[in-house]
Parts: sequence; structure tokens; C-alpha cells
Amino acid sequence: MTLHPSVAAVRLPVRAALAGLAAGDTVAVACSGGADSLALASATVFEARRPGLRVVGVTVDHGLQEGSREQAERVVAQLAAMGVDETLTARVAVDVTSGLGPEAAAREARYAVLEQVAEHLGARLVLLGHTLDDQAETVLLGLARGSGGRSLQGMRPAFGVFARPLLGVRRSDTVTACLVEGLEAWDDPHNHDPGYTRVRVRERVLPVLESELGPGVAEALARTAGQLREDTALLDGLAGEALARARRDAPPAAGLDVATLAAEPPAIRHRVVHRAALDAGAPASELGRDHVLAVDALLVAWRGQKWIDLPGPLRAIRRDGLLVLEVP
Repeated sequence: MTLHPSVAAVRLPVRAALAGLAAGDTVAVACSGGADSLALASATVFEARRPGLRVVGVTVDHGLQEGSREQAERVVAQLAAMGVDETLTARVAVDVTSGLGPEAAAREARYAVLEQVAEHLGARLVLLGHTLDDQAETVLLGLARGSGGRSLQGMRPAFGVFARPLLGVRRSDTVTACLVEGLEAWDDPHNHDPGYTRVRVRERVLPVLESELGPGVAEALARTAGQLREDTALLDGLAGEALARARRDAPPAAGLDVATLAAEPPAIRHRVVHRAALDAGAPASELGRDHVLAVDALLVAWRGQKWIDLPGPLRAIRRDGLLVLEVP
């Protein structure tokens, strides 16, 4: 019997993601019960049979919605029915007072517990169900924030133990795959709550762009993310080399050599400043472009400025030909 195109669209990238694993290896699949992660779990179970992989379905209960425990139990039953070797449920405490917002706080808590689960299971991979549509939304959100190429490159296909095999698959294919396979996907009410910026991008902004500019906008945004990811990797590598050349660790002075950095192109210099500030303890969520440019002025437009205050708290100061990042 011919395989349905949507089922094939999900299974093929999952097969590629599992290609480097050996018989007996464990792969975990994070599953919320939505169409994306449910289709991913089903494809993983199918593709894991031939190489002899052990598949563990993992459900994370954030406890942010009424009935979340019951939903987690439902997902566990679905995963067991589709043939995973083991199921695991983890309930996390989301710190909604962290200043990250509920969505970001839940994501941070989820990744932390999935890393712990991977370590506990000895899993070689943890698969996540983000799709091409999620990638397009992420790129648009980054564009709206004006946060540069790093944000526009979207979600990484793989990092650490995690992999996102469906980043080239449309959400419509995961929905159709579930229908074809008789899987009842959960429609999270949060996915339609206009209080979330991502929901407004998904339900209002992208449809308008598709209507006014023609079909293929989501694919174009995802392609842009891939191209920027290549460029960013190159620039980050060059910035790392520049940082190593500029670093001076010999006492009594320790810092970055101003003359060395001033000779670098702005794209490299700004990355060096950003990385140095993070290494010194500046919170990534608070360190902005304005901070980087103000510190950069100490390198290339110095007029006797005393120092630049940075989040952390930190202070960037030019002293004896060095850029020094210190706690005031």
C-alpha cells in the first residue's frame, strides 16, 4: 500500500535523525499530545524498529492549566498504544515570577527536565516536535525584536542531546499524518490565546503575509534562518579567534587589548564585546545592542569616557590600553 505523503514527510527526516544511532541505543521523544509531537512519536516508533532502537516517550506536565495531569496521563496512554518501549512523565514547577514570562519560563523548565531525563535514561537523542511553521514564527518574532542575525537564524536543528527533525515539515503535514494514522491530537487552548505574541503571529500575521505576498512565505523564512545560521557560525568562529588574540591575562593587568580589537571589523568586534560581557557574568536576557555599542565606543571612539555600566552588574572601563570588564 502506498504511504500517505504526509506520513512520509514526517518519517523521512526522523529516519535521517536516527541514522547515526546503533542497535540498543535509547532515543527519547518529548510529546505533549499535540499533532506535531504525536506525529513525531509515531514516526520514531516506526523508524526505530529496523535499527533496533529503544524509544522512550516523555511527557512534561507544566501544571499551568487545569486538567494538565489528566492530559499527561492521556498522552502516556497514547504513547503506550503506539508501541514505545517505555513512558515517562515529569511534572515541573514553572517560576512565573522569573521575569521571563510564562511561555519562556515553561520552556526553560521543560528543557532542564528533559536534560535530566536524557541523563537518567542514557539517551543518545531527545527529539523535539518543532516544525517549519514554528521556525517561520520564530524568525518573524526575531525580526520584530530587531535582535540581529542570531535571533533571525531561528531554532537550531540540533544542540547538545536535542534534535528537531521536523524543522523542514509543515504543521499541516503533522496534522494530516495524525488523521491518517488514527491518532487523536490534543489542541492546546494556549495555542489559540491571542494574549501570546506567537499566537498572534501564527493566526494573524503569517496568514496576512501569505495572502498579500503569495504562498511560500513560511518556507522562505525558514530558508533565511538556515542561511543566517551558516553565516553566524562563521562570524562566531572568527570572533572567538579575535577574542583569543585580544585577551591579556598577565598580572597586574587583565583584559582585552584595545588596539587589537579596534583593528577588527565591526561585525567581529561587536561579537567579541558581547561574548566577553557574557563571560564576565552579564545576563544574556538583559545584555542588549545598546550596551554593546556603548562598550564598542570605548574601543574606537574613546573621548575619555570613564566607564560603561552593564547588567550583572558589571562595569566596562578602558584602562592602560585594555578593555576591562569588572564588578564595580
